[in-house]
Amino acid sequence: MRVVKKKLLRIFTSEDESFEGKPFYKYLLERAKERGLEGATVFRAIAGYGKTKEIRKHKLFQLRSSLPVVVEIIDEEEKIKRFLEEIKGKHNGLITLEDVEVIYL
Repeated sequence: MRVVKKKLLRIFTSEDESFEGKPFYKYLLERAKERGLEGATVFRAIAGYGKTKEIRKHKLFQLRSSLPVVVEIIDEEEKIKRFLEEIKGKHNGLITLEDVEVIYL
């Protein structure tokens, strides 16, 4: 077993946020892959709220969805910092960065 210190970047967005004509979460996922970052995952929430304090949740007959989405990206600190510089100004929502230990079995 090997344990390595990495950084975990979390970007909080929503299903309806877009950039360059595509969902923002998809833009982030594609950019992370293109930049060779170690891993990225997109999570779709059941419900949540942010700056506006408006609770967003799925409604049965709603045509457009605005559910919260979280993109998690993990890699070495320098790669994460370069990625953050690249997306600067493209998103005004919450972004967190934390230390993690990755366990390779």
